[in-house]
Amino acid sequence: MQLPDYHIHTARCGHAGGEMHEYVEKALELGLREIGFADHIPMYWLEENERDPSLAMSPERLPEYVAEVERLRSYYRGITIKLGIEVDFIPGYEDEARRVLDAYPFDYVLGSVHYIDGWGFDNPAYIEEYKNHDIDELYRKYFKLVQQAARSGLFNVMAHPDLIKKFGYRPKGDLRELYAETAWVFAESGVCIEINTAGLRAPVEEIYPGLILLQECRKRGVPVTTGSDAHVPDQVGYRFDRALSLLTGTGYTKVLFFQA
Repeated sequence: MQLPDYHIHTARCGHAGGEMHEYVEKALELGLREIGFADHIPMYWLEENERDPSLAMSPERLPEYVAEVERLRSYYRGITIKLGIEVDFIPGYEDEARRVLDAYPFDYVLGSVHYIDGWGFDNPAYIEEYKNHDIDELYRKYFKLVQQAARSGLFNVMAHPDLIKKFGYRPKGDLRELYAETAWVFAESGVCIEINTAGLRAPVEEIYPGLILLQECRKRGVPVTTGSDAHVPDQVGYRFDRALSLLTGTGYTKVLFFQA
């Protein structure tokens, strides 16, 4: 299987580095046939003075991001470059997100859950907050948000669908029933899930999603695609050998590519 890398960030988000052409050059070096930039959407659910420039690009930079992807497409003929965006799912702000998305010709939209009741649970700066939560309940709350995001109709792909495990906090209970329910929602909603290798760079040292959730998705025919979540050029295509092994070991024989 050829694997695309549809999850590549840019320095505009405030916590990535390198020039966009360097990410493309790395993909060419690796022999990837298709990539997509999917930088963080401006924080549409917050007032301007509340937005953190270290977490997402400003609204003013979104048009230039789109324009640069289009320039790279014109320049590089040996690789397909798609225009994507990563969008935080914030319940109650679906219309605001849709207004931003409708203004640009995105090829695909990654949906992410990074916040639970306003807490950025995957941000190392706020890791101490885990001590104030029951981990089993936290997982249930997280996956209910993921399900709600999938049903919103905003997203083509659910990115790093079990991100809640990033720091290695694991519930005591059996998660298969919750995973099966989530996979059913994915199938019913018509979304794809992302095999995201960034988990191998995180404390959990495990691809998103893990084996059991991926097995449940496979049972229900949920399509998959792939992404490195690269924040520097050298992370493009990161450990795609491991992603391929996980996919084939779970019974997947194809991955999804987005049509222009």
